[in-house]
Amino acid sequence: MDETSIHQHITDLVATERSLRDQLGRGEITAEEEHQRLAQVEGELDRLWDLLRQRAAKREFGEDPDDARERSADTVEHYRN
Repeated sequence: MDETSIHQHITDLVATERSLRDQLGRGEITAEEEHQRLAQVEGELDRLWDLLRQRAAKREFGEDPDDARERSADTVEHYRN
C-alpha cells in the first residue's frame, strides 16, 4: 500500500467516525454500538498512521518503504517508547 492509498483509507475512516457520531446523535445506533464501532475504526487508524511512520523512517534511512508492514492493532496500541 502506498502513501496515497493509505491517506485515502485514513480519510475514509475519519468520515466513518463522523458518520457514527451523527448516527448516534440521530438515535440510529446506541451509544454501545457507536463505542464498539469507533474502537474498531480507531484501531485501524492507529495501524495506518503507524504504517506511514514506518514508511517514512525506511525512506529516511535509505531503505525501501514498500518493505514496511502493517502491524497488529495490539502491537501498535501497546507500543511504548
